[in-house]
Amino acid sequence: MSPLPALQNDFEISPRFRRLLEERIQRLEQNADADEAGLSRLSCPDHLRRHMRLVAAQRAEAMRMRRFLERAGTRLPRPLIAL
Repeated sequence: MSPLPALQNDFEISPRFRRLLEERIQRLEQNADADEAGLSRLSCPDHLRRHMRLVAAQRAEAMRMRRFLERAGTRLPRPLIAL
């Protein structure tokens, strides 16, 4: 069984959609950092475990979105003047 070839730019997304995803990634990573910094204030082991799972989920979602953006090409905006 051969490994799947790495697909680069196998689809295109609009610049606006790319920007929205990049902003979402940034928010996820900032929230994960803030939640991780607040772990020291938690004393209940169950709450601590759930909070750590939240941080892991935020980081995993940000990584998934980054991989998506790496594979996606950015569509050039349409010209404003008809050619």
